Amino acid sequence: MNAAQRLALQYVLLFGATGVSLPFAGLWLSSRGLSGAQIGTLLAIPMLARIITGPLLAVWADGFKLRRTPIALMGVVMTLGYGAAGLVDGYVAWAACWFVGATAMGVLVPLTDVLNLRLSGRHGYTFALPRAFGSAAFVAANMVMGALLLTTPADAIIVWLVVASLGLAVVAILALPAEPVADGEPLRGRERFRGLGRLVRDPTFMTAIFAIGAVQAAHAYQYGFSAILWKAEGISEAVTGQLWAFGVVAEIALMWLFEPWRRRAGVGPWIMLVVGAAAAVLRWSVMALEPPLWMLWPLQGLHALTFAATFLAGIQIVERLAPGDSQTAGQMLSSVLSAGVLIGLATAASGTLYDRYGAGGYWAMAAMAAAGLLAALPLRRQLARERGNGER
Repeated sequence: MNAAQRLALQYVLLFGATGVSLPFAGLWLSSRGLSGAQIGTLLAIPMLARIITGPLLAVWADGFKLRRTPIALMGVVMTLGYGAAGLVDGYVAWAACWFVGATAMGVLVPLTDVLNLRLSGRHGYTFALPRAFGSAAFVAANMVMGALLLTTPADAIIVWLVVASLGLAVVAILALPAEPVADGEPLRGRERFRGLGRLVRDPTFMTAIFAIGAVQAAHAYQYGFSAILWKAEGISEAVTGQLWAFGVVAEIALMWLFEPWRRRAGVGPWIMLVVGAAAAVLRWSVMALEPPLWMLWPLQGLHALTFAATFLAGIQIVERLAPGDSQTAGQMLSSVLSAGVLIGLATAASGTLYDRYGAGGYWAMAAMAAAGLLAALPLRRQLARERGNGER
């Protein structure tokens, strides 16, 4: 297999796990008798902790000689965390085990993205192509698990997560290319922390990752409570899986079809970010109105803009703004904010919003997306200067 195919296999296993965890974790926890507030808090803890675990794990990962080594190790940790969650009992024990598994899963995404960025530049393939195979796996996981839950208990969710986690650890160490972390010897820990500090002190960089993070974090209510809300409206788990799958099919179409055209046409990441943010404001505002089933399909189709366009824009913006020796730190900081602090706060609030307002909780997500849009607007000029020519 070539480098792109090896990365595609890794993404398939990684997003085969997230494709079950994101839409169905709430159902598994609900089957254990937890309330909406308890579920929201439990899911939010590892996200909020990424403000500490994310930078520490980024610095730790850059201390290895090969990028695949920390990916494999995090796969093992993820296996142990989710496996233990299925064996223990009680809120504190579930929270502790979920923290371990979700923290490992969270760090695996930016670590794999950085490896993909490096290999795509070295081998000349489009970054989005292997990532889109992961999105396809997300679709398949949604649909298969949705169908399984019609006839099997919710423990199937944990079994799936354990098998996928173990598989990606094995594939990482045996199949991923031996891409070095640095051209020479890895930087010492103190030097890696200095690079991280420079990014944190850069107002343009921090504004950019806030804009990206706010739009991505606005998905929190959908991730945590859409399955529960739809079930209460009489929508089966199987249809829920199909709805999630449709959204990711739209995401794949954007990555495979639109992204190559965008690069040829010279459409810059700023435009993608603004369009994604505006689509998020629209999507979550309509979701707050409890739309009928037929309207959920086009709303799920907007996932191509609210998630995929924003994600691709964020990867490129961070790559442009972060120095070459701080790419892992830059992508990790962006992930910490979008998949950590902001979405953690949104997820924690979502539990209470669900208990009090039901679908009306989506209004808070629309407001968060609007904040991201406002933060993105002044970035056009700064990004154009970084590029050295006009940013479209």
